[in-house]
Amino acid sequence: MRILAIDPGCEKSAYVIVVDGNPVTGDKIGNAELLARLAEYRQRVDRCVIEMIASYGMAVGKEVFETVVFIGRLMERWEATAGFPADRLYRRDVKLAICHHARATDSNIRTELVDRFGPGKEKAIGSKGAPGPLYGYKADVWAALALAITFGELQASSNGNIKAAP
Repeated sequence: MRILAIDPGCEKSAYVIVVDGNPVTGDKIGNAELLARLAEYRQRVDRCVIEMIASYGMAVGKEVFETVVFIGRLMERWEATAGFPADRLYRRDVKLAICHHARATDSNIRTELVDRFGPGKEKAIGSKGAPGPLYGYKADVWAALALAITFGELQASSNGNIKAAP
């Protein structure tokens, strides 16, 4: 399965394209550029999954609301481009799938991903002279990769019938 996973932000968003569980490309780019590239990405992927924001009762600021607006724009553009809706997953679902614990941190998730593609940094990340499959990934791109891996695993375990986040 070819998956486009997006970790949205209010100004920039991270994305990763994963083919059969292996990362092909990933980056963090401006939101306008990401919207413009969706038609190109549609030619390369079967599904699109976007990390959805959940409320846990805490006060949030303008950036969170702007991100939610952008998620709506992404979903609308994807459906217009692909002819079917994008899927959504919550960060909590990713934490549970990757680390088996809802209190997992970004660092815990990164460690688990390195172990999956390694073992060890040398094999998973590599170096400039000998790059691994995760070479150059940083910050939010790791979150997009975790989202893609989670979505792919959920798809496989449910025979392709996972439900979008409410």
